[in-house]
Amino acid sequence: MAERPDLDAVAQKKPVFDQDPHRVREVSERTLEAAIGREVRGFRRQQGMTVADLAAVTGLSIGMLSKIENGNTSPSLTTLQALSHALSVPVTAFFRSYEERREAQHVKAGDHLEIERRGTRAGHQYNLLGHIGSNSSGVVVEPYLITLTTESDTFPAFQHEGLELLYMLEGEVDYRHGDQIYTLKPGDSLFFDADAPHGPERLTQLPARYLSVISYPQGN
Repeated sequence: MAERPDLDAVAQKKPVFDQDPHRVREVSERTLEAAIGREVRGFRRQQGMTVADLAAVTGLSIGMLSKIENGNTSPSLTTLQALSHALSVPVTAFFRSYEERREAQHVKAGDHLEIERRGTRAGHQYNLLGHIGSNSSGVVVEPYLITLTTESDTFPAFQHEGLELLYMLEGEVDYRHGDQIYTLKPGDSLFFDADAPHGPERLTQLPARYLSVISYPQGN
């Protein structure tokens, strides 16, 4: 009789991520007080200061600072000015996350924008599925729908900054990343560091279509 696998050992092999994708913010976190509190805490940590350190510099009590950082009180302009001096940021910086516009883009079928991306090869059709510029995450994400046909050439030497995710929708492609070649069929995905040479090595079944999602730090 075959031994049963150690379920605890199997569970331990699963990756653990810090961010909970299903977390829902409480209503209070969407208020101005909560937004100010998050910014104060963020700037304090950037400065390497404890709550006690900030209290000593501003003359505010540790209890008051705790209430401010947790969004439990509305700080006066005088208090905000004291915090801005202590943290070396303008007063307006405390309102940044409250005033930021959270963008979303909905692209209907057939409405995507066909572009010629830098480094585009002959016959590689790039359809941009959306774009959000400067944002609070500090990350730029470029989602593309890429189509390869009999007119497309192979080029396994693309290189650029960031990370890239491919998700195969149609056709079959032998895709190179570094010194490895991966056969991609519908439903397959490939996630990789885009700084290594990569690209389609062999177009096995055409037409081929896949999603390409590229992400890199803002400002690059």
